[in-house]
Parts: sequence; C-alpha cells; structure tokens
Amino acid sequence: MRHEIKKLFKDKGIKFTVAREMILDILNEAKSPLSYEQIRAKMGMDIDKTTFYRNISLFEEANIVRKFESSERKWYFEVFEKTHAHFVCDSCHSVKCVDFTVNLSFEEYEIKNVIVKGICKTCKNAHI
Repeated sequence: MRHEIKKLFKDKGIKFTVAREMILDILNEAKSPLSYEQIRAKMGMDIDKTTFYRNISLFEEANIVRKFESSERKWYFEVFEKTHAHFVCDSCHSVKCVDFTVNLSFEEYEIKNVIVKGICKTCKNAHI
C-alpha cells in the first residue's frame, strides 16, 4: 500500500509524509466516512487539528478526498471514488454510505455530495 500511496502523491504533486500516508491509508480502509476524531484515534500518533486539516485540504485540491458536514456540524471525510449519497441518523449521528448511485446533474453545477437524513434502523428499532 505504501508504494501505491507514494506513487499517488508523486502523480498529484504532493510531498510524501508519514502523517499524510497514515491519513490516506485509514480513509482507504474505512467502510464509511470518518471524522477528524475517528481518524486521529486510528493513527496511533498525535496529530493536531491544524496539521490534519492542512493535509485534508491538499487531498481535496488533488481530488483524492471529499468531505461533508453532518447534522451535528461535524466534518466527515472519505476517499473520493464517485459521487454518492450519505445517510446521517438524526438520533445517533452515525454516517453511512448509501448503496445506490446518485445520478444528478444541474446545468452549470457540480454535485459533490448528497446527504439523506432520517433515523437509522438501529435507532428506529430501539424506539419500537
């Protein structure tokens, strides 16, 4: 994986650092979008918010990572593969990628994220 990430960074003109590699590796392995706190916990090393967001900005500019804001006003990040929807639970604030492909187009607009909000299955079952 390290070789692939180094090649990607070289192709995108991004200087290789261990922190950048770790962030991207964690996002590559994630099954759903992750917040700064979740990524930081998985890194096993201390990374301050400024450094983290500076690296995420580089990844966004290179079209490697996409971010979106959840209903709890927290940013979530994922490796960008294709535009798709996310489901955000209003109760537990969990974030999941939705399994259908979003095919929206609006003249003169680029769609980057679609967010669907509601109550997840776990929370819905807990209230029954």
